[in-house]
Amino acid sequence: MGKSVQIAGYSGEIVSEKYNPLVKRREVMLKIGHVGAGTPSRKVLRAELAKLFNVNVENVYVRKIETENGIGVSLIKAHIYDSPERAKFFEPEYIIKRNEEGSQSNQQAQGG
Repeated sequence: MGKSVQIAGYSGEIVSEKYNPLVKRREVMLKIGHVGAGTPSRKVLRAELAKLFNVNVENVYVRKIETENGIGVSLIKAHIYDSPERAKFFEPEYIIKRNEEGSQSNQQAQGG
């Protein structure tokens, strides 16, 4: 079993975590239980992972969220970079766009 974590009120565990020194990022896989609730959004996951690993939100990119039907468990794959510049260099454009869409729509809703 991995390390137990609390993410946005959901309980979960870190399935695997490794540091890639060449790319300068952590590659993390989490399993989160959300029985009776919807799958957590990328925006929420990014913010919570940033808090958990004590980094800026700009350094965190959620690559994939796989939710198992009827079970209420999701497998999340994320990359946590040492700097935002490294993230912009290595992450594909569509992943950057997906991760930033949630935060932009939230800023517009708040009038920012």
